[in-house]
Amino acid sequence: MFGLGMPELIVILIIVVVLFGASRLPEIGKGIGLAIKNFKKSTSGADEIDVTPKKKADDAGKAGEEKDKGE
Repeated sequence: MFGLGMPELIVILIIVVVLFGASRLPEIGKGIGLAIKNFKKSTSGADEIDVTPKKKADDAGKAGEEKDKGE
């Protein structure tokens, strides 16, 4: 997988700890976890925005008035 073995992963982990500090690692992990969770939710979930046009109450009332006039 990408040619990364255990020694390479350890070097990357050491670099991350030096750059961000040990106290920030849980915050970074939580942020990455939430990002992955939201990405999966958005790709697998149903669309939250309904873009179908809806009839307005005014249009329905006018249609009823026209129907009454025709009778």
